[in-house]
Amino acid sequence: MKKLILSSLVLCTFIMFFFLGACKKADVDITESLGNDNGLAEQSFNDVSQMNDEAYEGSLNSFKTGEVSDIMGGLCDTVIVDTIARIITIDFGSSNCMCADGKNRRGKVIINYTGRYKDAGSVHTITFDNYYVNDNKIEGTKTVTNMGMNTDGNYYYTISVTGSIIKADGSGTISWVSNRVRTWLNGYSTPTRADDKYSITGDASGTTAGGDAFTATISSALTIDMSCVHKITAGSIIFSKIGGIDRSINFGSGTCDNTFTISARGRTRTLTFR
Repeated sequence: MKKLILSSLVLCTFIMFFFLGACKKADVDITESLGNDNGLAEQSFNDVSQMNDEAYEGSLNSFKTGEVSDIMGGLCDTVIVDTIARIITIDFGSSNCMCADGKNRRGKVIINYTGRYKDAGSVHTITFDNYYVNDNKIEGTKTVTNMGMNTDGNYYYTISVTGSIIKADGSGTISWVSNRVRTWLNGYSTPTRADDKYSITGDASGTTAGGDAFTATISSALTIDMSCVHKITAGSIIFSKIGGIDRSINFGSGTCDNTFTISARGRTRTLTFR
């Protein structure tokens, strides 16, 4: 999933917990931390998927037409490819370096792969070695498996994460477990990303740095359309704090627009990306 897609989703999550927050200050504090910590986990573990794609494709000189890196590109990273052991190491060095996306990184992202990303049955396993983003330490494992074609003739991938983020501000550790399925609906075999379209299903759960448990469930498959300015064009997600009130984001039914709705406590608001 590209950086712009996750930026939109993280923004919606952040808005949701403030816009429809509870009245008590303690509840507002909890929803603030939930929105921030969930967004940080989403962004951190999806950034490494983008780096995986860029490092693997770049090492084979097979970037899609017109693709420009949002993170890498040689500003801070050294990519080492061991084709015998099938390991790609992205080394950001031992000191903070500001990458193309404006984030400071240091440490290593390590990718073990069994085959090309588009080979049915291939598995890409991502781990970390003293890897930090803006001084937040990222730990855990992310596994992307190409499951081949489904009954509709579309390639699909399972994406699982078990990880944690030790926050730089000393407030604690975020835990994060995610299991999702990404199905490629269009653009799989073309040389450009502009016509790519796919769906995302699944769920995630974790605890905030303050110890509050939460879940994020895709209740209706998200549709990602790379030809749209705001890439998420359909689907919905329900966010829950254990023992609290559900909050949901709905992205519509497929129209390439810039609106979404947020609902909680029987209230619904329509908002616009800017």
